[in-house]
Amino acid sequence: MSPILLTGPAVEPVSLDEAKASLRVEHDDDDQLISALIASARMQIEGQGKIALISQNWRMMFDCWPHHGRIAVRPAPLRALNAARVYDFHGEPQPVDTQAFVPDLGVSVLAFMPWTVPVPGRIAAGIELDVTVGFGNAATDVPEPLRQAIRLLVTHWYENRGIVAAADKSVVLPATVSALIASYRVLSL
Repeated sequence: MSPILLTGPAVEPVSLDEAKASLRVEHDDDDQLISALIASARMQIEGQGKIALISQNWRMMFDCWPHHGRIAVRPAPLRALNAARVYDFHGEPQPVDTQAFVPDLGVSVLAFMPWTVPVPGRIAAGIELDVTVGFGNAATDVPEPLRQAIRLLVTHWYENRGIVAAADKSVVLPATVSALIASYRVLSL
């Protein structure tokens, strides 16, 4: 199932002042627009890369535990497992000890021994895992290539405002932005 965002980032990876400097905008007339473009660029890059830039809390839900005992956490990178629950036959959540999981932060995986966790009693979405993901709590924790990708995308959108026909190339993510996020993109197998 798709993860659910519980708590979004407290700050953006690029400040309004940084974006305005990159755009060479000295007036305050477009501050609201530029702020919206920053948030949109962050979300676009996070979606393209299957990553979270600033710390966020997400809930992952599963029908059953994987037999191999490894759960890939998306979006990445994994920072912490906050809570684990299994729903019993009556639909009541039962806590699962988070110590049963070994977080592999390098590859954003939760490893566990399948025979040590309780089987859910609910047939669908019987397992919930609450995780914290992201590079950190501050903008400076985000790798500079990803911050630059946001600045470039904000600039691209700011300079190409308006409704764009589907055949127009400005609908496509600029190649420089794609190149900057390529090494951080989480691939699915």
